[in-house]
Amino acid sequence: MAQPLQDNIPVVSVADLARRLKRTVESQTGREWVEGEIVSLKRAGSGHVYFSLKDPREDACIECVMYRLDALRVRHHLFDGASVQTLGRATLWAPRGKLQFIVQSLRPVGRGALLEQLERLKAKLRAEGLFERERKRPLPVAPRVVGIITSAHGAALHDIRTVAFRRGPVTLVLAPALVQGELAPESLVQALDRIERDPRVEVVIIGRGGGASDDLMAFNDERVVRRVAALRVPTVSAVGHEVDTTLTDLVADVRAATPSQAAELVVPEHRERLAQLVALQRQMLRAMRARWTEDLMLVRSLRGRLSDPRFVIAQHQQGLDEQRRRAERAMGRRLAQCGARREVLERRLLSRHPRVTVLSARARLEPLAARLGVAARRRTTHERSRLAGAPEQLGSLMRAQLRRDQSLLEGLRGRLLALSPLTVLRRGYSIVTTESGRVLTDARAVLPGEVVRIRLSDGRVQARVEQSEKDGQ
Repeated sequence: MAQPLQDNIPVVSVADLARRLKRTVESQTGREWVEGEIVSLKRAGSGHVYFSLKDPREDACIECVMYRLDALRVRHHLFDGASVQTLGRATLWAPRGKLQFIVQSLRPVGRGALLEQLERLKAKLRAEGLFERERKRPLPVAPRVVGIITSAHGAALHDIRTVAFRRGPVTLVLAPALVQGELAPESLVQALDRIERDPRVEVVIIGRGGGASDDLMAFNDERVVRRVAALRVPTVSAVGHEVDTTLTDLVADVRAATPSQAAELVVPEHRERLAQLVALQRQMLRAMRARWTEDLMLVRSLRGRLSDPRFVIAQHQQGLDEQRRRAERAMGRRLAQCGARREVLERRLLSRHPRVTVLSARARLEPLAARLGVAARRRTTHERSRLAGAPEQLGSLMRAQLRRDQSLLEGLRGRLLALSPLTVLRRGYSIVTTESGRVLTDARAVLPGEVVRIRLSDGRVQARVEQSEKDGQ
């Protein structure tokens, strides 16, 4: 049976309840750092980052959001699995009634700080090109001496030795080293130095068996990674299990999931190689037989096409004789043409002999000289008669030109007098200047008491200004 409503209990809306809860939640947070592990991280297109903060020790989790500007400042610390401490405030998102933690600041802690340092080193080495595919070297096909860098008492050495000796004859050179702990990086670098001094080594396997992520940190050390990259022979990295990836794996020429797989990659299967060699030998024999048969058939074909060498030589000699006869006939024709041409040129040269040319020119010049003398005398007589009446004509021309010049001069004198300032002054005008000689055109340019000079048509007058007025004022 339904219970009757109690009149003394207030009724609120969902929005009012959400606002109350929001105020209550926000008032209880924002004054402490919250530590946890980042899981389910997602980056939105707006730049906001959404993730859950999980307590690894207890079954507790809270959804978090970090807005774009705050997330940009700590973007290197935001990845799944990072242990962080966050500062912010919890709130209630009213549209969905969801409790979430708005992170304003974040800092790594513990394992998260170590992962951050590892990520920075990884980015640095990638920028230097140590992980590029182009610098990876191929492994030797059938190495006789293989260098191994691992613990002398670990399972990795046993696995490599078992697989390698089972697959074929090979010499293993061990440079023992520590594979975990604080001294492990220096021990690995020294082992790499020792193995490189052995000139017999053709390829190197560096690795260890599986373990926790902390146990593999020696293979993330920058000294070890750079020494592996600088090794003179190809390197196979076999660190941990298949799920583990270290910086040594990334810089090595080949990465193997396990030490056993590294031995399989480096040492070829002896029986398989023998089978391949037998198959290649058979293929080579078949190819040689086929080639020999083809060459034999070609030789027989060429032998059938090739006739008696003496007959071939005789044919070529006959051809040479024919070519010699043709050359002699052509040379004779050419010599005959050149002889005829030479005779023609000789006749033309004789006709152009200097004595003949001079006599011919003299014969042409004698009548021209007589004609020139007659023409010169006739021209002289004509010019003398023409010059006899020239002085009288010249005098009349000069007098007419003088009259025209005088008339022009009178006109120019009249125009000059009309434009002269003196002519204007004779009509009653004057020119007023200051004591410095500046011409006055504005009544306001002088003040009462100043001395001015007045230029008239027949002299100058000096006066003192009593009053200046401008027209229209």
